[in-house]
Amino acid sequence: MLELKNITFTVDDNGEQKTIIKDLSLTIENGRFVVITGPNGSGKSTLARIIMGIESPTSGKIYFDGKDITDLGITERARLGISFAFQQPVRFKGIKVHDLLRISSGKELSVAEACSYLSEVGLCARDYVNREINSSLSGGELKRIEIATLLARSTKLSVFDEPEAGIDLWSFQNLIRIFENMRSDIKDSSIVIISHQERILRIADQIVLLTNGEIKKTGTADDVLPELIGTTAAVNACEKLK
Repeated sequence: MLELKNITFTVDDNGEQKTIIKDLSLTIENGRFVVITGPNGSGKSTLARIIMGIESPTSGKIYFDGKDITDLGITERARLGISFAFQQPVRFKGIKVHDLLRISSGKELSVAEACSYLSEVGLCARDYVNREINSSLSGGELKRIEIATLLARSTKLSVFDEPEAGIDLWSFQNLIRIFENMRSDIKDSSIVIISHQERILRIADQIVLLTNGEIKKTGTADDVLPELIGTTAAVNACEKLK
């Protein structure tokens, strides 16, 4: 379980203090598929980076499975079972997909095991297992390989920062199917996705609506989606689905 208690995040903006996250408290229970949404500039991606430890809160506390992780770095949080998928996955020149999956799993991984993870994200394993993580891969392929590495890690909490960014409609359709499968397989782990996309929002057990760094509303898709009609977030969602 992840607990954010009274989190505030402030940055220096040309000599003035600008508050991005304002006294935010949020609990994400085990076995939940949570989507955090809101207008551009509402603090969604900043919140994701704070959860992973990429950014440190100005004030407040973060607890993971009852342990205070506020001052822990990325590596220490990863060891505890928190993983993070970037908007733009990193390309590792010279590293093959099999090697990346092996590193992610933290153990020797057979080709058959690596292929099983690739199959889970809809990639033809024999075409990808020995490919290099380089510019020959499309954005959609990289996104799915990155998700496969998270599956290989078997993390307790997986955080995705706008996974739909930069991919085409075909890749997006595949991404939705992957998330639907991940949601159906959730047991003691949790998934947090930062997204504008209505189809991703509709998968959620819980939607968290952020506005100006504060939680405006939380609830199911039926509770929260009507709130988005006419908002910037709803407009963004509609534009991205065109």
